Amino acid sequence: MAIHRRICNLCEATCGILVETEERRIISIRGDESDPFSRGYVCPKAVALRDTWEDPNRLRVPLLRDGGGWRECSWDEAIETAARGIHEVQRRHGKDAVAVYSGNPSVHNLPALLANPPFIRMLGTKVRFSASSADQFPRMLAAYFVYGGQFSIPVADVDHTDYFLILGANPIVSNGSLMTAPGMRRRLRAIKDRGGKVVVVDPRRSETAAVASEHVFLRPGTDALFLLAMIEALFAAGLVDSSAADCASGVEELRTAAGEFPAERVAPVTGVEAETVRRLAREFASAPTAACYARIGTCVQSYGTLVNALVDAVNVLTGRLDRRGGVMFTTPASGGVSPGHYGRWHSRVRGIPEFGGEIPVATMSEEMTTPGAGQVRALVTMAGNPVLSTPNGRRLDEALAGLDFMVSVDPALNETTRHARVILPPRHSLENDQFALVFQRLSVRNTVKFCPPVFAPEADEWSEWEILGRLAASLALLREADPEAGLPAGGTEPFAASPRDLIDGLLAMGPHDVSIASLLDQPAGVDLGPLEEGRLSSYVHHEDGRLHLMCPELAAEIERLRTDFGAGRILPDQGRLLLIGRRQLRSNNSWMHHCPTLMKGPDRCTLLIHPDDAARLGVDDGKTVRVRSRVGEVVVRTEITDEVMAGVVSLPHGFGHDRPGTRLGVAGERPGVSMNDLTDESVVEGLLGNAVLTAVPVELQPVS
Repeated sequence: MAIHRRICNLCEATCGILVETEERRIISIRGDESDPFSRGYVCPKAVALRDTWEDPNRLRVPLLRDGGGWRECSWDEAIETAARGIHEVQRRHGKDAVAVYSGNPSVHNLPALLANPPFIRMLGTKVRFSASSADQFPRMLAAYFVYGGQFSIPVADVDHTDYFLILGANPIVSNGSLMTAPGMRRRLRAIKDRGGKVVVVDPRRSETAAVASEHVFLRPGTDALFLLAMIEALFAAGLVDSSAADCASGVEELRTAAGEFPAERVAPVTGVEAETVRRLAREFASAPTAACYARIGTCVQSYGTLVNALVDAVNVLTGRLDRRGGVMFTTPASGGVSPGHYGRWHSRVRGIPEFGGEIPVATMSEEMTTPGAGQVRALVTMAGNPVLSTPNGRRLDEALAGLDFMVSVDPALNETTRHARVILPPRHSLENDQFALVFQRLSVRNTVKFCPPVFAPEADEWSEWEILGRLAASLALLREADPEAGLPAGGTEPFAASPRDLIDGLLAMGPHDVSIASLLDQPAGVDLGPLEEGRLSSYVHHEDGRLHLMCPELAAEIERLRTDFGAGRILPDQGRLLLIGRRQLRSNNSWMHHCPTLMKGPDRCTLLIHPDDAARLGVDDGKTVRVRSRVGEVVVRTEITDEVMAGVVSLPHGFGHDRPGTRLGVAGERPGVSMNDLTDESVVEGLLGNAVLTAVPVELQPVS
């Protein structure tokens, strides 16, 4: 028997776990009480790591499409086939004819996280997509506008705050997305135990709202109106802190803009009474310490960037930024982050601006199906399942079937990878080093931990680092032998190092005296202390050294909101309901539904509907209904509950495992329906073209 200290890599929480093994078998997985960050907390996903290790459907050798089926092949044949297919498309149609999609799991697995950027640079394509453009880019673009850096995202100091205002987030389930915080239930309880208050503003009484001090229903898609009304209330009551004007520009412009959206005027649209808005503004400003935090519900709507910039503004105007108990910045162990860029070029079909070198997944299908120069004819996917996780998945499904070539670096034959010509399966994450490179920059406490592999990899198992490194080397040889193709040679130099070498270099650049050697001597992890005041200047990248609460782009979004609000376009047409998503503790997007441990119990892919709406439409509890949007329809079982506000229905994200040609075992037996068969890729956020995945107008019809 052996016990390994490890980081669970199935969500952002980075919980410390103890993995008990015998030879190559996992005996048990439990929380590590000696971990300085999670202190023994784990959610059900950690235990399900065993399911992912033992999954009989996990691919262990490369697959090559041969006629109408698949055959196993050697790594040499798989890499050669993948390289030749990519090279042929780029030689005939140009570098940008090959697109890349990076899924959510890539960020949670160290070799994938480090290998993706140099491989994409080597490809030379600018047509890059990732899961980030489906769920978090508005938060990052708001940081780019306000602070000057796309990763300048302040973290709520939840362990010291007296007033925690949460918009469109469910941190008990997500463990604090873009705010890494394991054991969130315990942290929220501590706020209330010390006399503080937790307020959740959300269209659904979520798991977090259920334990909060107060829950306020807000009509989905109206967060910008709510926040502008709250800012107007702060100015009207003289509650704006004098420090705001000292550190930020645009304060007066924001006052003028918010003045057009008083709480009384927006209340009929937001569904929040004016007095509630003004009371929340007073409470937030007068609390000894306070922090406003928003997440995915605010990112996947039409005004996502504006909403997140307004969240920053609320914290700045009330003097909560860079203050203990407010929102603060981490001091991560590793250094080196680029401020990013926006609008250097635009997508081919719709002219949507790039952000951080990517265009949104909402444009993926049109870039593949619209003829002309630059049409995407091949795709490389690295983890992820965009057929289920991006808008109008049915259209993307059809677009993938029409590609000339596709390669997937993925351990699953799923709804997306079934379209590939070659599948290159990486080894399991437990056979790799693990280091939370991204999430330590977003943690509510500064900690660091490095984990060696639990199991030694087999000789014929490769990590993403080895797969993409060898694919890059094979491509380089093809380019050298075909100079008339006009494709750059080289680009394989970054793969000469190892992931461990790269992490050691980043630690050397950081502010703490740690190295991989020292971390291996402290396998439970190292506590680097609480968030500290005085970090703001390190995260502001504007030349004037100030925050920008208003800029031309944000001003234009407020003008668009003013126009839409005045024309009555915020609310749906009469008779339609607004569809929102929801996250579940036993799931993470689409990639945990193959785990028997997590899929036990009753069907969780249900449509939540308010009793008043159910009575009006003649819908009975537990019966099936047809849900129809502009782009598609699904048939799903109902769950009547006052958990959602009237006029709102909710489906969980990531289901829909009913496509033929997959090998998903448990997921295929309990497929559910995909919410993204209802979302519309033509309806996007104003500044990014980010997919609008909430407040989707739908109609319901009982199915007899």
